[in-house]
Amino acid sequence: MNEVVVVIGPGSIGQAIARRISSGKTVLLADLREENAKAAAKTLHDAGFEVSTAGVDISSRQSIHTLVERATSLGPITRFIHAAGVSPTQASPETILKVDLYGTAVLLEEFGNVIAPGGSGVVIASQSGHRLPALTEEQNKALATTPADELLALPMLQPDRVTDPLHAYQLSKRGNSLRVMAEAVRWGNRGARINTISPGIIITPLARDELSGPRGPGYQRMIDLCPVGRAGTPDEVGNVAALLMGLDGGFITGSDFLMDGGVTAAYWFGELALAK
Repeated sequence: MNEVVVVIGPGSIGQAIARRISSGKTVLLADLREENAKAAAKTLHDAGFEVSTAGVDISSRQSIHTLVERATSLGPITRFIHAAGVSPTQASPETILKVDLYGTAVLLEEFGNVIAPGGSGVVIASQSGHRLPALTEEQNKALATTPADELLALPMLQPDRVTDPLHAYQLSKRGNSLRVMAEAVRWGNRGARINTISPGIIITPLARDELSGPRGPGYQRMIDLCPVGRAGTPDEVGNVAALLMGLDGGFITGSDFLMDGGVTAAYWFGELALAK
């Protein structure tokens, strides 16, 4: 049977990664709106890839479990790419936590149960997780190891503690990298690896909307004042993901890779620090 690559969130970044790692494999693209997955599937199919599609609501364990069953019916899952989520301008704090934090935890749990030996995965987090001030050791452990279905009941995540969408997003993305670190142990028991990538501003249709929206001036300031002086591209994220998921990345698991053109460096130690 063909090896299966599962891509959750087949937008610009998900597709860029899939192109680099999916030759000769079956690609399953999953999105909340299956029409988005079908549009991406046509692009990849026209480029020579074997592609299937599915709908999935990553805030629902049952929906994720159904996706796992669909994926395993196609063959052994050897690659897992999670690039779905909602941004601070798209949703309420409650929705962000449910989709970006809880949904990621369930995906890691469910796909970690079936990932094939020798398999690997990557979760797309965000530079935002690196701009959240340090949490306590207890908070880190809670975000990393609390059973997924109990995660949203943590005191630190209650509505009176998380009132701003950006704060919810930062907590979610910090939680993603911590959860991947913990899950790497369990995935390793199956002979598989899992890492996170925390991109900065990557030029996608969503990023262009953000740049023209209410957060646009802040985003442009980050681009202008970061050491690299520009935004990134989906292909650059794809390059890092291909390294992490391939043979050359065989010694890397449970790690988070910040690739933001130096925005975080400038935020803590450069000109962007003045805007804090």
